[in-house]
Amino acid sequence: MRIVRRFLADALIGGVLVVLPIYLAVLLLLKGAQSAAKLIRPFTMLLPDWLPAERALSLLLVVTVCFLIGAAVRTRLGGVLRERIETSVLERLPGYSLLRSLTQQLMGEGRENVWKPALVEIEEALVPAFIIEELEDGRFTVFVPSVPTPLAGAVYVLGRDRVHPLDVPFAQAIKSISRWGSGSKELVAAMKKPEG
Repeated sequence: MRIVRRFLADALIGGVLVVLPIYLAVLLLLKGAQSAAKLIRPFTMLLPDWLPAERALSLLLVVTVCFLIGAAVRTRLGGVLRERIETSVLERLPGYSLLRSLTQQLMGEGRENVWKPALVEIEEALVPAFIIEELEDGRFTVFVPSVPTPLAGAVYVLGRDRVHPLDVPFAQAIKSISRWGSGSKELVAAMKKPEG
């Protein structure tokens, strides 16, 4: 019964962590389009009634603003401003840093030493995990995700001899975990050979 409750809780948390950002993004997009509709209403009144211009133009305006902001943060000044906003406001929001790191990893833009795929020895088994950081004494902090929800799991501090980094992209490891272990053969084959 305890295993079932843990599975249900992990599945619910994992589902919320996937659905919530999508839901909030869509909600924000719709709210922005609704606000933009008020701005463009005088222009849409000039167009025929049968044309859904208010919705189309307001959505186009919101997408254009998103594009312009995206282009602006790619500039040096925009990058500095984005970084200041992140450190002073967004990083104080619970879960923001985790979601940003995961998104960067999935897009291939993350730092290589964060969320590095690995297989770790837990009891008598190799378990898919992610190296979060290396401690000063040589041990690793690893995150062992629950299957099939890779955003829920447990954190362990393990000795170097029990952690086997993988030479695979982050997205491939996530894919294997979310598919109930399908593709683990490639993960085992990608284990880096121990040095020495």
